[in-house]
Amino acid sequence: MKAYITSTGSYLPGPAVNNDEIEDVLGLINDRPSKLKKRILKANGIKTRHYAIDKEHKTLFNNSTMAAHAGNICLDKVGFSKTRLGMLSCATTQGDLVIPGFASMVQAELELPDVEIHSSHGVCSSSLMAVKTAMNNVLLQEQDSALVIASELASRLFKNTRYEAAGADANLDFNAEFLRWMLSDGAGAMLIQSQPTKHCLQIDWIKSFSHADTLPVCMSVGMPSEKSDTRTWQDFPNYSEAEKAGAILIRQDVRLLEHAVKLGVDGALRLMEKGILDLPNIDHVLCHYSSHHFKEKIFQMLETAGASIPEERWYTNLYERGNTGCASIFIMLDEFLKTKSIKNGDKILCMVPESGRFNNAYMQLTVVSEQ
Repeated sequence: MKAYITSTGSYLPGPAVNNDEIEDVLGLINDRPSKLKKRILKANGIKTRHYAIDKEHKTLFNNSTMAAHAGNICLDKVGFSKTRLGMLSCATTQGDLVIPGFASMVQAELELPDVEIHSSHGVCSSSLMAVKTAMNNVLLQEQDSALVIASELASRLFKNTRYEAAGADANLDFNAEFLRWMLSDGAGAMLIQSQPTKHCLQIDWIKSFSHADTLPVCMSVGMPSEKSDTRTWQDFPNYSEAEKAGAILIRQDVRLLEHAVKLGVDGALRLMEKGILDLPNIDHVLCHYSSHHFKEKIFQMLETAGASIPEERWYTNLYERGNTGCASIFIMLDEFLKTKSIKNGDKILCMVPESGRFNNAYMQLTVVSEQ
């Protein structure tokens, strides 16, 4: 029994926003241009991205709405009827609501009747965890089809008013501002079926390694700015007090980021040692490195380990589409299939290092195509 990706789709809200326009949309914090923006953008290499909010900070598309758009595009591409779907598996870092689960909200947007649902919560790797759940359902013959959607709406967290409410001044906490220039919005989807079509991708395997037992939190929402304060955002007397303490801001402990790269490469090498991954015979690599800064580091580590892959086999759309968190690998795969030439039997490796608390996920695909 096998599982196959028979269609993909993606949705990016609004027009592309270039680097000079970011603060026009997100707003100036205390009416001052950022001192860090150019430095961070130079390191991440991103030139354009998309936001689901406008310059007045009105939300144009909810997270579940973007997810539904991507799902509809994916299904419509191959004329797959919604009534045939057995499962909906969804991933996001932060849904529109705390409760209920994200998949419930997306199901309603898609108007899917009598479907089994699954919500995968985490950061970047939650998308592949959602795929694995859907794949296993198909392999166990619980369902013969599943729609998997990953969607992110980060921009709402980056409004200047969020930082001002937390008492941000000219010396804004670097870890709190860092992700403002890194993350953007978008959604991707894939249809998984038990039977192959004329042109599809066989899912060979999905593996992951979590290192939360040995490393602290790196990316978070809900922790106060003061590290000695062990409360979470829900432990404050009220939400306004939590906001003042910076517990509603999204932040990244940049000192820990190098671990994400090292552990991401280490996971690939472990899969090689186990005989699961044959890296030299991979034809295409889609790696969700969140910043151009990490690209050379990944290449160097693989080369040092004697497992390098020629750069021409690597694909990314980070520079044009931005870092859309868990949706990135889906959006990347969709665009890769639209723009690149692949042939029957080609092996595709998808790598998703995650900095939330260092869960790294890997998926290998084989191209199935009738010539």
